[in-house]
Amino acid sequence: MDATKLRELGVDELQEKYRQYKEELFNLRFQNAIGQLKNTSRIKDVRKTIARVLTIASEKTRAMEDSAARR
Repeated sequence: MDATKLRELGVDELQEKYRQYKEELFNLRFQNAIGQLKNTSRIKDVRKTIARVLTIASEKTRAMEDSAARR
């Protein structure tokens, strides 16, 4: 998923996306372990997407905390 699309989501939606991608990563690793996975580069893509989701979620929560502290 593109970072610009992720930035449009709220924190709760980002947490749900994180859960979905972690589940997908688990399934891909399982398929790879038993030799069913044909496109192993998908594992790398999902790992990078998880990192994007976590980064954007962190930025949003930090921004909300900063705005609350300034009031």
